[in-house]
Amino acid sequence: MTISDTRTDPGTSTASHAASHSPYAPERPARLPWAQLAPDVYKAMIRLDTAAKKGLDHKLYELVKIRASQLNHCALCVDMHSKDALAAGESVERIIQLSAWDESRHFYTEKELAALELTEAVTVLTGGTSRTKSGGGFVPDAVYDRAAEHFEEAELAQLISAIAVINAWNRFGVTFRMAPGHYQPGQHG
Repeated sequence: MTISDTRTDPGTSTASHAASHSPYAPERPARLPWAQLAPDVYKAMIRLDTAAKKGLDHKLYELVKIRASQLNHCALCVDMHSKDALAAGESVERIIQLSAWDESRHFYTEKELAALELTEAVTVLTGGTSRTKSGGGFVPDAVYDRAAEHFEEAELAQLISAIAVINAWNRFGVTFRMAPGHYQPGQHG
């Protein structure tokens, strides 16, 4: 039995019923069905996502999406991209290690490490307001330069596009509180 097998449908059962029959916390409903309420935006995001992944290795693309989603605490996207990565042949071990990739470097190629480091820099953008200080709210030159050593210019542009797009998806997922656990691999193309 999986966790999804023990869930109850929030639309047909009460919280006390769910609590009495399931050892798991009840699933929180989404705040809004944003894709239905803003269908043009949703469709544009799908097109943007499709364009951003062109030319990128599928496993690398999924690793980047999982890592950005972990950083942004987007449970829906962590679920979705972990399932898609597994379906693409990625190992469970490498997916599990993503949250500690810098301490588990031996699980990844130098190219993947450069992509993960760039993903973190683009996703977090922490620091002050100065370009000269480390972090400074910008992607550090050293991080960008390392990625540029491993990716051709066009591929690097695609990678940065994919990172930006998953960050946008994460904002929708977190803000509208989209629930993980229902996605099937390949469901969204």
